Formats: sequence, C-alpha cells, structure tokens
Amino acid sequence: MKMRSFFKMAAAAVLSVSMLAGCSAPSESNNNSSDGTIKVGIMAPLTGDNAQYGIACRNGAKLYLDQYNEKGGVNGKKIEIVEYDEKGDATEAVNAFNLMVKDGVTAIVGDVTTTPTIAVAIEAADVNMPMITPSATAAEVTSYGNHMFRSCFIDPFQGSKMASYSYEKLGAKTAAIIYDTGNDYSKGLTEAFTSTAKELGLEVVATEGYAKADVDFKSQLTNIAAKNPDVLFCPDYYERIALIAQQAKDAGLNATFVGGDGWDGVLDVVSDTALVEGAYFCSGYSTDDTTPAVQQFLKDYQAAYNEMPNMFAAQAYDAAKILAAALEQAESKGLAVGSDEYKSAIIEAMDATDMDCVTGHITFDENNNPVKDAVIIKITDGKYTFDSKF
Repeated sequence: MKMRSFFKMAAAAVLSVSMLAGCSAPSESNNNSSDGTIKVGIMAPLTGDNAQYGIACRNGAKLYLDQYNEKGGVNGKKIEIVEYDEKGDATEAVNAFNLMVKDGVTAIVGDVTTTPTIAVAIEAADVNMPMITPSATAAEVTSYGNHMFRSCFIDPFQGSKMASYSYEKLGAKTAAIIYDTGNDYSKGLTEAFTSTAKELGLEVVATEGYAKADVDFKSQLTNIAAKNPDVLFCPDYYERIALIAQQAKDAGLNATFVGGDGWDGVLDVVSDTALVEGAYFCSGYSTDDTTPAVQQFLKDYQAAYNEMPNMFAAQAYDAAKILAAALEQAESKGLAVGSDEYKSAIIEAMDATDMDCVTGHITFDENNNPVKDAVIIKITDGKYTFDSKF
C-alpha cells in the first residue's frame, strides 16, 4: 500500500468510526453475488449550484458502464448502478455514502467537487471502499488511504500550469488573482499559481478574495483594474466566473482571463460570451482532438444525451473505464463480490492502471493522481477551442 500521512489516517479512522456508528456492514445478499450483478455507486450533485458538473459526471460514467454491460459485463455479471444526489453538500454526501454501503455497493465513481469528496474519502477509508473521482482536484483528496483515486488533474498542477502558460506562452509580466477564500479548490489553485509565478518572475500585483456567498465583486475588481495586470487568474466554478466576468467589464478591466477546469460550462451561463472571449483555461480534453477514442466518445455521448460532452463527462467516462477494468481483475481471482479481499483486489488493479482513455494515456503516481498531458482551451468566437497541449 502506498504511504500516506499517519496523522491524517488516524484522524480519518476516528471520524469514520464516529460517523458510521450504527451502520452495519452489508450482507452477502446485499453484495449481489447471488443475483449475478455487481453494484457500483455513482455519487454526484444532480441538483443545486454544482449540478452542471454532477450531471455531466453522472452521464459520462453511466454511458461507459451501460456500454460495458452491453458487451457482457464483468465475467458475465452485469454492473448495477446505484445513484445518489448529494446536492453538492458534504453532509449529504456522507449520508449518501452510508446508504451505498448498506445497499451493498462494491466501488464508487465520485464524488464530484472537492469538499464533499474529502468527507466521503475519510468515511470510505474505514471500509476500504474503492473510489475514483472524475473531478475533485484538491491534493488532499487522495491522502486518506490507497482506496481513493482520481481521473482529473490536481489543484497544484492546474495552478502551476496556468502561471507557467501565462508567463511562457502569453508573455505576461504581471498578474492579478481573484478567488474564493472559503473554497478548497479556489484556494489550492491560487496557492500554486502564486508559488510558480514567484519562481518564474511573473509579478502578482494584486490578490483579492471573496466569500462563498458573495455576488458583488465590484470593490475587488476596481482594485485590480487600478493595477492594470496582463492576466487575471480566476480559479472558480463557471457560475461565479460568469458574474465576475460581467463585473470585470464594468470595472474597465482589460486583462486576459486565465483559469482552471472549473471554467468548463461558463459559456452555458454567461450573459454574453464576449465577456469571456479570449480567456484560457486548463482542461482534461478537447472536443477538437481528432484521436479515434475522443471522436467515438463524442459520437456515443451525443447519441445518448443529445448534447456535446464537456471535460467532466469525459473524465467520468475514463473513471468508469478504469474502475471496470479493475473489477475484471478482481473477478479473475474468484473472490466473493463485495468482500474485503475483493475490494483490495480492485484497489490493487487500479494502482496498476496503464491504459489509453478519452483524456489521454493514464497511469497513476504514488498518490493515486493521473499522469497525463494537460489541454489548454481558449474561448474563441463564443466557443471552446483547442489551443495546445502544455
């Protein structure tokens, strides 16, 4: 097992025991070995502020698992999807996880955003539940045990990448940052951007924070506009970015927007796409990628859902693919579905992942983070366009 922080593991165990008190382990019948199915959970915010991410992740994972079942499933056993809406809330996510345990779920695709995912990762460590998140990017997510994986980049990677891109490719000399001081995702990207900018000589002339509930950023953006930065790093989710973009224009700010993968979806909610024209953000994939795997995924997803898949859908599709391959390995050992040995075999197989996926060729590092290329997306003529791999 890969090493993790002793103190984090101890804290996780204490939390898990206290929060799972009264929840019994699933019975053999709950673990599906008798009915020829394997229960896989999908946990996501299907309602609430982050529903656009959650629905995309649910759809991407479900698409792959449905296709997998059509091809015969795992050793003749079909995957039964158990789905819960955690509403983007950590408490709801823990409750959903506990229900999944009672339902006899063997492994989980999810959660989606960072804070609920961390809460569930702590709980999951106590029962060694294999999990793979398509989109929770905080570095801490995989620190509670070897059971937790991800198919997305981590926050430090994205923040550092966009600082380097701003300096090396956009020629920026100065930068400003506006971020959510109460959000782990936003803080993580900000810290990495700031650190890398300092190393490169990219001067950060202003750093402005706001609270989660804020909708008025006039004061912060006025302060930033006075510094006239070359780029404005805005590491938040698409709905907040749409508000900031409008108010940035009102403040007379002319900097080039740069951001992380939370930008994916902004064109669906911004009042005028011209507000984010010319912005750059870090992504896991591009629909302009001509590789056969990407083009087949686009075709299949559009046929299933009648819409173009975003990065979150693609990463969830990959997460489900990685998990299904690991289930095959566990099944090949002849272990009882849902047993501790079965779950350990899934985790061992996920550790050894080495496969081509929609978002690139994926292996895992020592912290269960994917090793793969990053894609830089530029918003051009109101559309997401492939800029480069960087």
